[in-house]
Amino acid sequence: MKLHYKTVFILFVSFAVLFSCNVVNDTSKSDSYDLPMIKKRGKLVAVTDYNSTSYFIYRGTPMGYQYDMLNLLAKHLDLDLEIVITNDLDDAFNRLNAYKCDIVAISLTVTNERKNILSFTEPIGQTRQVLVQKKPYNWEKMAWYNIEKQLLRNQLDLAGKSVHVMKSSAYVERLKNLAEEIGDTIHIVEVEHYEVEQLITLIDKGEIEYTVADEEVALLNQTYYPSIDVKTAISFSQNQAWAVNKNNKELLMEVNKWIEMISGTDLQAVIYNKYFKNKKASKRNTSPYISLKGGKISIYDKYIKKYSKLIDWDWRLLASLIFQESRFNSEINSWAGAFGLMQLMPLTAKRFGASKHSSPEKNIIAGVKFIRWLNTQLKDMVKDDEERKKFILASYNVGLGHVLDARRLAEANGKNPNIWTDNVDFFILNKSNPEYYNSELVKYGYCRGIETFNYVKEVVARYEMYKEVIR
Repeated sequence: MKLHYKTVFILFVSFAVLFSCNVVNDTSKSDSYDLPMIKKRGKLVAVTDYNSTSYFIYRGTPMGYQYDMLNLLAKHLDLDLEIVITNDLDDAFNRLNAYKCDIVAISLTVTNERKNILSFTEPIGQTRQVLVQKKPYNWEKMAWYNIEKQLLRNQLDLAGKSVHVMKSSAYVERLKNLAEEIGDTIHIVEVEHYEVEQLITLIDKGEIEYTVADEEVALLNQTYYPSIDVKTAISFSQNQAWAVNKNNKELLMEVNKWIEMISGTDLQAVIYNKYFKNKKASKRNTSPYISLKGGKISIYDKYIKKYSKLIDWDWRLLASLIFQESRFNSEINSWAGAFGLMQLMPLTAKRFGASKHSSPEKNIIAGVKFIRWLNTQLKDMVKDDEERKKFILASYNVGLGHVLDARRLAEANGKNPNIWTDNVDFFILNKSNPEYYNSELVKYGYCRGIETFNYVKEVVARYEMYKEVIR
């Protein structure tokens, strides 16, 4: 079939207009996505890497240098914080450029190549890159000069050697430049899905010969892998920074203001020393309760896993609740009289078969029975299983009556009584406001709703963090 040239022309013009409109819309969207929109959303979405310095879970607590710094930034911006972890730099940069995150909070070496695709913040630190290699067998009994003879100290000696490094990292670029400088070949093996510390572990095991790391990370790892050597520098000091999308100029400006405000302060020094210089870091990083080593959250995991099945909960959600209540301290007692891991009040504990003298296991059983009872009370009202868990968490914290009050207030004010976030949570938050607690719909009066509002948010947020790294 032949098309008349006028028809072809009309189709072509129509397609071109449609295409150009789509491009304009996309550009408009990307241009408008900056700090005001992030503020409207209410949370900062940050990508960081998963290792013993940036982000990890230890004894149920999210920790890490980047994590602690991000919390300070989020507080400065008056935003909640959502963490996304990845050890794939390409994935991190793709997320940033696709507006799937707001900031990449990784100690990124500032390079000209990277400046083409993202905007760096002001430097958050400086470091140099060092070669990580294994000391010779039986090195503890050898004289230092014999050890030195067997280690690579001159960068020229990297000629012909194979060096395994994280894919797309700045180490790749540095090794390429170094190969040019020494006028010889360095076999660069880019490893996918392996982060720097995982490669250092392979050095310790003798599975690879060389890798490259930032000096402070290498020195920290040497404290619990004494068989590795990290003395050979392969670069001068380089700036490290975070990154934002090139279109996020307002966000970049505000982050830079914050960095200038906090840089060099005692607070930043305390956070840095906590992860890079404190002797406790070595003990922490070899503990079975660090998520990097085995995924244990607490010494009570076996009970939490066992009894969470009675309520059909992910055990990590129950663990997050217990952490919120007691930090896994079975001996703790509150000023109000609550006790044990689940912080049960005496009458509630008695009703479900526990007392102050009960074992931690029985305290968990009683708490789980209480949760099951709350689920029964709410099941016919809040049909969605996942949504109902938020109502259960709130009821566990403040009592079912106050939550039912908040549902009635939500419905009367045009909100959905079966949705927690941005609906019922607003009214639990405001049950300390006479405008609401004096309403004829309220049967249980005043409550300090800010505590329950934050309780649900914190338990759920920690649960999401547990899901990222605990299996």
